[in-house]
Amino acid sequence: MSTGASRSADGRDASGTHFTNEGLSPGGARRRRFADGRWHFQHGPIDCVIGADGDRNAIDGAVERAWVRFGGVLGELVAELPWLRTDLASPEGGAVAPKGSIALRMVAACRAHAADGRFITAMAAVAGSVAEELIAVFDDPRIVRAYVNNGGDIALHLGAGASFEIGIVANPERARGGSAPDGRFRIDAASGVRGIATSGWRGRSLSLGIADSVTVLAATASAADAAATVIANAVDADDPRIRRAPARSVRDDSDLGERLVTRDVPVLDPTTVARALAAGAAEAQVQIDAGRACAAALCLQGQVRTCEEGAAFGTLANGCHEARRPAEASRAATLRPLAPPSMRM
Repeated sequence: MSTGASRSADGRDASGTHFTNEGLSPGGARRRRFADGRWHFQHGPIDCVIGADGDRNAIDGAVERAWVRFGGVLGELVAELPWLRTDLASPEGGAVAPKGSIALRMVAACRAHAADGRFITAMAAVAGSVAEELIAVFDDPRIVRAYVNNGGDIALHLGAGASFEIGIVANPERARGGSAPDGRFRIDAASGVRGIATSGWRGRSLSLGIADSVTVLAATASAADAAATVIANAVDADDPRIRRAPARSVRDDSDLGERLVTRDVPVLDPTTVARALAAGAAEAQVQIDAGRACAAALCLQGQVRTCEEGAAFGTLANGCHEARRPAEASRAATLRPLAPPSMRM
């Protein structure tokens, strides 16, 4: 985790975004308001876009509370990194006991995945957990809806009857280039979905698998983040042309250590792609049956697999909850076929 970001003398960061002195916190966090009313909060590697609709005074108050909370987030996480980088499936992992609310949320979201001996650290849920912490201040009946998008991992606030339409693209690299979404889906307040996360080897995080992207809907952003990481790791194939490297050779502070992460995937034959997606889909169904996810869309080289019994990504309705019996999963979401992953609002 980086603790700094470069900025030019005129107050612009590497992306060209301008931050005024009024947008600087004592700890170095920066913010700016876009012309459309959205906010951009940035501190080191944490990069959030925040939007809300509703009573303006209520929104302004929530934004200020979010800004005050945001200023301390990076320092809190850095202070607890030894806990957060510990394999939760290891003997040491059982003793992991962070103190901060975000770190506790990260551990809680990931510990269930470690129960069967699977390697996972709390860092698998860091982006979603930060977004979830910030969205909490928007829980006000005067605020119709709000979101915190932390690098593609999104926490939602939805008042009664409110909804969001979310655009998704199959390849995150195309999203960064400003391409139009491959599809859209709607999340309404009744769905119970309040978290969206995307993982895959083409994204900003390292992945053990070869998925271009895996997008997960869950009851919380932290749960979606952890599940997306696990499912994306499961989308894999045994092909010697796939280029992998030890995680620490890519990022010397990676919590993945010497585990091999994907660096490049050549064009694979359709059968290999289908098998890789089937492996990921099997893991996605495990996560859905366990109540850790509501739905998942997996994409690799033009092929798509969606998981929610008998359906694909689309409009969600009638409940998604963290604890659900497997038989309830097929009734929890009514989904129309729609193209896949890596979303933008």
